[in-house]
Amino acid sequence: MSEELTTEAVNPATVELDRMSSIEFVRAVNREDAQIAAAVAAEAGQIAQAIDVIAARMARGGRLVYVGAGTSGRLGVLDAAECPPTFNAEPDQVIALIAGGHDALLRPVEGAEDSSPQGAADLNAVHLTAADAVVGIAASGATPYVIGALEYANKLGAATIGFSCNRGSPVATIATIGISVLVGPEVLSGSTRMKAGTATKMVLNMLTTGAMVRLGKTYGNLMVDLQASNRKLLARSVRIVQQVTGLGATEAEQALAACDGNLKCAIVSVKLKLSPIDARTRLTQSAGRLREALGE
Repeated sequence: MSEELTTEAVNPATVELDRMSSIEFVRAVNREDAQIAAAVAAEAGQIAQAIDVIAARMARGGRLVYVGAGTSGRLGVLDAAECPPTFNAEPDQVIALIAGGHDALLRPVEGAEDSSPQGAADLNAVHLTAADAVVGIAASGATPYVIGALEYANKLGAATIGFSCNRGSPVATIATIGISVLVGPEVLSGSTRMKAGTATKMVLNMLTTGAMVRLGKTYGNLMVDLQASNRKLLARSVRIVQQVTGLGATEAEQALAACDGNLKCAIVSVKLKLSPIDARTRLTQSAGRLREALGE
């Protein structure tokens, strides 16, 4: 089957790869990478549809579950791990399963991706329900582990989204929504950690960020639900309060302190001249959506 996969094809632009100088190599890779954004843009409608489905499930208490193997699985883990600090998401709101488990994050687990039943078993282990959304990630679109997971999710009635980099792949056709980003043959034949990996990262960024925006986790393009877990994020929190309210740095710090570091509470408290308790109440009444809480 690999002979039919674009991701396994030989790239005619790089058949002399081992004869290239370093600068020629860099330019060749850059030329290939420059095609990725257009390939992602071609699937904009499907990606947008997936965002709306994921957001709708999350709004009703459901989870987003990534499922992948190898590079695809690791990218799912990376995206899921970024959601709590970026959007103050609950740790189990976005989770990721990788074929072979935790050990596969650091080193290959031989044959793990070839087990379709294991994909289903791993979803069962995290108690998947019809309320959840599952994104199966496979550059080839034919990974048995991912296929098994999507088939299991379909049986339960969960929303299913399949991402691949080949046209008409099983992963894309089994899922309710198929996203097929056709990046073409890799610079290094079959090395889908390159163009396919970059495309995967771009799309996963869109899915979680788009869903969180739909859920009111941002104000404009400001990260108003972040967790200030280090100095950099604390400084960002202060800057955001300053930008939205017009306060000076010291006053912004004081407003944040009064609200136990909660950005949205501090902003509502300052702009509407409310106590922190009343600001929190107003946010609760608007389901945490800052623009609504501010009456905008």
